Amino acid sequence: MARLHRLSGAALAVQACLAAAAGVAQALSLAWPWTGAPQWWLQILSLAVLAWLVRAPTPWRQASGLGWVFATAWLTATFWWLFISMHRYGGLAAPLAVVAVLGLAAFLGAYYAAALALFSRLMPTHRALTAILFGAVWLLAELARGTLLTGFPWGAGGYAHVQGPLSALARTVGVYGIGFVAAVLAMLLALARSSDLRSLRAWALVAGGALVLAGAGLQRHCAVELCHTPAVPPPAPISLALLQGNIPQDEKFQPGSGVPLALQWYADAMQAARASLVVAPETAIPLLPQQLMPGYLEGLAAHFGQGAQAALVGIPLGDAGRGYTNSVLGLAPSQPLPYQYDKHHLVPFGEFIPPFFRWFTAMMNIPLGDFNRGALVQPSFAWAGQRIAPNICYEDLFGEELGARFADPASAPTLFVNLSNIGWFGNTVAIDQHLQISRMRALEFERPMVRATNTGATAIIDHRGVVTHALARYTRGVLTGEVHGRGLSAQDGWGITPYAWWVARWGLAPLWVAGVCVVAGAAFARRRRR
Repeated sequence: MARLHRLSGAALAVQACLAAAAGVAQALSLAWPWTGAPQWWLQILSLAVLAWLVRAPTPWRQASGLGWVFATAWLTATFWWLFISMHRYGGLAAPLAVVAVLGLAAFLGAYYAAALALFSRLMPTHRALTAILFGAVWLLAELARGTLLTGFPWGAGGYAHVQGPLSALARTVGVYGIGFVAAVLAMLLALARSSDLRSLRAWALVAGGALVLAGAGLQRHCAVELCHTPAVPPPAPISLALLQGNIPQDEKFQPGSGVPLALQWYADAMQAARASLVVAPETAIPLLPQQLMPGYLEGLAAHFGQGAQAALVGIPLGDAGRGYTNSVLGLAPSQPLPYQYDKHHLVPFGEFIPPFFRWFTAMMNIPLGDFNRGALVQPSFAWAGQRIAPNICYEDLFGEELGARFADPASAPTLFVNLSNIGWFGNTVAIDQHLQISRMRALEFERPMVRATNTGATAIIDHRGVVTHALARYTRGVLTGEVHGRGLSAQDGWGITPYAWWVARWGLAPLWVAGVCVVAGAAFARRRRR
């Protein structure tokens, strides 16, 4: 057995500082604050610092502590903007808001602390196996954060790779699979020695990895662009008008200011638009239908009930007896009843209050409530030959839930539409982070993702994950453009990616099984070494 690497108190403090700095760098890699762009190389490099700190046999408590420090710093620096919603808009005292953000990050960091403790206990002697085990425990920690207690996977490392060499893997293994590969590469980088520069075997492994990535990129390009000739000509692109009202968040639900402004501006903009599909963001209409002035919704329905236009608009629905939903109404010609989509994945504390936490939400002046949850798979909005799948706010963070719609290719979405209002978080990096999340979904499913938001990022993302049109954030305006739906019919092969195929059938279970099998194999090998 290798001797454990024990350090003095001063050395441990230095390592903790390095882990915290690397965690902050991990957060910066998701969306560079000065440009909003992801930095894939920084994600791998920052994780490699943590891998380097635990690369030698280390007491499990020490490894666990370093993992917790890294993750707490990473997550705090990722979603620090929650402070704005709680303090500026919620009225929670600043010290309590700081404690709440740090508490959430520290709690979620416990998953990574457990992962590093497990890694330390099971660390193999072979470098490649060490890297694979590190990737597996990291994968399990990311999966746990993304699924347990409703899940909050915001800031997962894989989102730094919507651009870069690993982006080609999204259509096969999704964001969590990319995170696994990145973690393996990070540990291999941490374990590299100067002698490897003279090793033919090491260079052969590098070349092999490069060929795998090149092959994945070529396969993706072949599937998306070159090797797929439709048997029938695709329909014309659909024209879009995406509305961004930029209603001040502290006025949005105020009856004397934000509410009349929103109702007037969105009604005027929707009726003035000339695009085939008009989209207004989450709660663009901030009142229940029964609270609206007589004829308001009827006027919009009449406008889109004739001609060649349709609309999707965010609105709360329901009543005290049936409960309430955060919903999207779809208006189209010759439609006996409006289309309705009800949000499925609700935000804790915002759309439902977890047990024992009403005391916390009572301290904030935010219109919170308990909403009803919509079904996981709901019908798409049929318009202009497309099957349009709405999702609301951070629902696009859960690719496995969007993927459930692909079980039947004949009804699978051809176009995703995200309706959001993240004005709660100010003009911050949260906007850029959410844009990268939407881009990852476009890569995973090879479907366009269009976004209509209150303050940004209002954008059109094509099936390659590329932002083709975008509106300046925190401005009031209408973004116009065109988009081509994908996977329209059996004649063009439906266009189902490998990720969409397996996640629709088994969810994230294959990744859980793969991670557990690696850990179980390492545990068995360690037992045999004794």
